[in-house]
Amino acid sequence: MIKKVKTGIPGMDEILHGGIPERNVVLLSGGPGTGKSIFSQQFIWNGLQMGEPGIYVALEEHPVQVRQNMAGFGWDVRKYEEEGLFAMVDAFTAGIGKSKEYEKYIVHDLTDIREFIDVLRTAVKDLGAKRVVIDSVTTLYINKPAMARSIVMQLKRVLAGLGVTSILVSQISVGERGFGGPGVEHGVDGIIRLDLDEIDGELKRSLIVWKMRGTSHSMRRHPFEITDRGIVVYPDKVLKRKAIVEIE
Repeated sequence: MIKKVKTGIPGMDEILHGGIPERNVVLLSGGPGTGKSIFSQQFIWNGLQMGEPGIYVALEEHPVQVRQNMAGFGWDVRKYEEEGLFAMVDAFTAGIGKSKEYEKYIVHDLTDIREFIDVLRTAVKDLGAKRVVIDSVTTLYINKPAMARSIVMQLKRVLAGLGVTSILVSQISVGERGFGGPGVEHGVDGIIRLDLDEIDGELKRSLIVWKMRGTSHSMRRHPFEITDRGIVVYPDKVLKRKAIVEIE
């Protein structure tokens, strides 16, 4: 039996038929405003509630901002940082400013994938981490798209080898059909795509599990909402691009 890691996100584990298979590297792909960061932060937070240490790699936002954003949903990670159960990897500031005074794990050269991996590996080993989020992996190859698949494969080897279950946040532009880089879909174990569509004059959020190695899963597009306590997915509903319908 493959062990599954529960996301803890209401409705999501039903869609995944129990959760994400352990050690899977999952691409969480979506355009602006779809809730990618919230989904991944909720995944890390719920892991902490289950006693699973986690690491959040901040590439798009200042680590202080990430902590504040999480606290806004009631996910205050400071206690877990003090207990050595949660760590932020600062791959945003390059150690410029005050970060070097209070961030333990800093990537100084953001163009050096080897340094990035070394810092990440050290953090995972120090904490005995079980969950890792990289937000967003797209930043690592934004200026060299031809390297996208290679970089994702390097990360997969390291993360799976360390025994962690990982979410790689991937950015796509509005209306883009791909997953955020040439060939990246072949380098990961799973793909969850988040979308934001205008339906009858209103923006609706939905997600679909494109693939997930090691488990069956819903093949339908399910609506979800972002509440003041995080994401809630509706596994008993399907979003058609024109309307939401109940599953009978």
